[in-house]
Amino acid sequence: QVQLAESGGGLVQAGDSLRLSCAASGRAFFSYAVGWFRQAPGKEREFVAVVSWGGDTASYGDSVRGRFTISRDNAENTVSLQMTSLKPEEASVYYCAADRSTLLPTWRTGDYRRLEVWGQGTLVTVSS
Repeated sequence: QVQLAESGGGLVQAGDSLRLSCAASGRAFFSYAVGWFRQAPGKEREFVAVVSWGGDTASYGDSVRGRFTISRDNAENTVSLQMTSLKPEEASVYYCAADRSTLLPTWRTGDYRRLEVWGQGTLVTVSS
């Protein structure tokens, strides 16, 4: 099983861009789909994006589609989330997750707690 570590969070202003990274250690990273969720205080964890194990298919949450881009580099065992035009309401802890069996559509609609592996999260703060 892989372990995940997020980085890249910080304080930005509304409208700015930020790039988050998820670094994986362990075996067979290429066999996992990897995605991002976010959770603001007092709110449910929200699906942001997911990329397939091969990197050729991605799916996005409705609120971020067109502004966020997820990508992966299996040679480097990393997945990135490029975020643009950030809004204050998107300030959250952003979590990286990985799973070998959950179909990509289910990442959007299913129970996120069933995903295999989670990172510790990275905090993104967006000032208005």
